[in-house]
Amino acid sequence: MPPPIEDAWPAVCLVRPQMGENIGAVARVLLNFGLVSLRLVAPRDRWPNPKAEVVAVGADQVLKAAKVEWKIEDALADATLVLAATARPRGLEKPVWGPREAATKLRAAIAAGERPVVMFGPEASGMETDEIARADAILTLPVNPAFASLNLANAVAVFAYAYAEARQETDTPAWFRDSDSPPATQEELDAMFVHLEQELERGRFFHPMDKAPLMKRNLRSLFMRTRLTQQEAQTLRGVIKALTIGRGGRKKDDL
Repeated sequence: MPPPIEDAWPAVCLVRPQMGENIGAVARVLLNFGLVSLRLVAPRDRWPNPKAEVVAVGADQVLKAAKVEWKIEDALADATLVLAATARPRGLEKPVWGPREAATKLRAAIAAGERPVVMFGPEASGMETDEIARADAILTLPVNPAFASLNLANAVAVFAYAYAEARQETDTPAWFRDSDSPPATQEELDAMFVHLEQELERGRFFHPMDKAPLMKRNLRSLFMRTRLTQQEAQTLRGVIKALTIGRGGRKKDDL
């Protein structure tokens, strides 16, 4: 029995996809397994793309509804849980899930009201480290380590199949979040990170400056691991304000 068409979650986000044909193939495989939400970040070729439409072969509804953004933060703004599909964790301290584990946890997360997005990188080089750092967990497929590079549509197909299979289970697994406050969205987390980084820059925390990108990435990873709620993110912003009032002549009204 084919899987039913679901709502927008989980969404699949293609970061800087290079070929319209691959986008069309992804749209087709998503619809094959009952997923309909596609997001694109800075596609290389023009959009809408005729080649994508040809390859999609009947999955036009997925392409037409695709959300296109030019910045990754905009594509992920409403997400409360983000997975990055990569064969290279690149030293980031994040949970690493296989496709079946990821599918089971996403299903539980959606039942708990979360809004998950799964990111896949461009065909040639994959996502950059700063893009992967935005994720709560890493999705790694059980591929041959000596030949780990998958075609974009094939990589999405492995995940989509695992999710469709998990969706057939009758029991809904428990989700690990237990809080009355809803989870913070990526937009809310970004605002908190920007606020924190601006104040740390004013306090000359980032020294030497050539290490600033790595230090910022480590700070973000630290908070990402805690899975902040909206209330916690707001509280931390209040803490940042309180700590910086009066420093260098700054007043509460200036913040």
